[in-house]
Amino acid sequence: MRPSRRDFLRAGVGSSSLLACGLSVPTFLARTANALAASSARGGRVLVVLQLDGGNDGLNTVVPYGDDNYRKHRPHLQVPKNQVRRINDRMGLHPALTGLEQLLQKGRLAIVQGVGYPNPNRSHFESMAIWHAGRLRPDANRPGWLARALDEGLSRPSGDTPALHVSDELLPHALYGGQHQVPSLLDLGRFRRRLGMPEGAGTMEQRAALDQVAALDRGSPGSLLQFVQRSTVLSYTSSDRLEHALRGQAATARYPDNNGLGQRLRLVAQLIQAGLGTSIYYTQLGGFDTHANQQGTHFGLLREMGDALQAFLDDLSASGDARRVLVLVFSEFGRRLTENASGGTDHGTAAPVFLLGGGVRPGLHGPYPNLADLADGDPKHAIDFRQVYATVLDGWMACPSQAVLGEKFHPLSVLAE
Repeated sequence: MRPSRRDFLRAGVGSSSLLACGLSVPTFLARTANALAASSARGGRVLVVLQLDGGNDGLNTVVPYGDDNYRKHRPHLQVPKNQVRRINDRMGLHPALTGLEQLLQKGRLAIVQGVGYPNPNRSHFESMAIWHAGRLRPDANRPGWLARALDEGLSRPSGDTPALHVSDELLPHALYGGQHQVPSLLDLGRFRRRLGMPEGAGTMEQRAALDQVAALDRGSPGSLLQFVQRSTVLSYTSSDRLEHALRGQAATARYPDNNGLGQRLRLVAQLIQAGLGTSIYYTQLGGFDTHANQQGTHFGLLREMGDALQAFLDDLSASGDARRVLVLVFSEFGRRLTENASGGTDHGTAAPVFLLGGGVRPGLHGPYPNLADLADGDPKHAIDFRQVYATVLDGWMACPSQAVLGEKFHPLSVLAE
């Protein structure tokens, strides 16, 4: 079978194998100067998405410690009342979330309770596909919700990539399938090596030779060859632009040691502070499928998440960028109310979503989880996840949510005026 455009998206275009086929690369030196000049304007709003892979246990993240049903169904996994980081007399944060507690106290954390969708699906793949698509009937052949948002005009005029996936995982469906190709990187050095970028002695000569190849016209309009050509151009231009953006940049906040998420968010902070004209950053944290021995694993994951987010927002606050950055944290589903016999929890449905930054209304939003009124053993969702998306699109990104989501959803009062 011949590869399709989507096959290249899934695999991550811009690899050294494309160079081996003689596909085009950009005119590095001329475009670098233009990109730097065009992106000097700073101040646009930025969305950072953090995906928690595996189904985070929302009931042990934002803990209904005041509910007798919580303690009844979790005799071993419950978070003791004297350890909860209290939000009010009913709800509190897991004891590992010292970072989120401090962000809440600083007015930078909003918690949307009971987020889900009708007729929930407990499959990791199917549920994540629904979140990525922004539709209850996802179609792998259609662009994801953020790709559609980019197509609606979120692309910045600077010439920088409009979105960036900061991870070594496959590009999430949320970002691919649209008119804009999104590069993935974990760090700049690895990104350059993956692209086959010439380095060391003779670099200028090698790039000049590649520029000659770039001048060749390849592929008819709309063809797969033209798509790959443009994708490769974007990948090389992004590498060169990122290198210049990061030159001389240093984090103003201390990020926690041995914290992979923290290091990824550190890179995002540097790019934002450097004035890169990218509107969307996307990264992931995995390991939340806690069917067994949950306590220790979940504690470590929540500590990594909370400490990383605190360092990230402190960094942006110190540089004056916190007011223009919104962080969205979600997982494909929560966990069931009742603990299992293996010291863990099984796939559930509704769970809290976090919105963080200088532009949120801090505190709890939405109704408290009703643990006495369950659907097949799970708390019922109270807020459709597409309401969260509509809030972000309309209220933060100035992007028409109805055009992206296909129908109108009432936004939440989570963002400050």
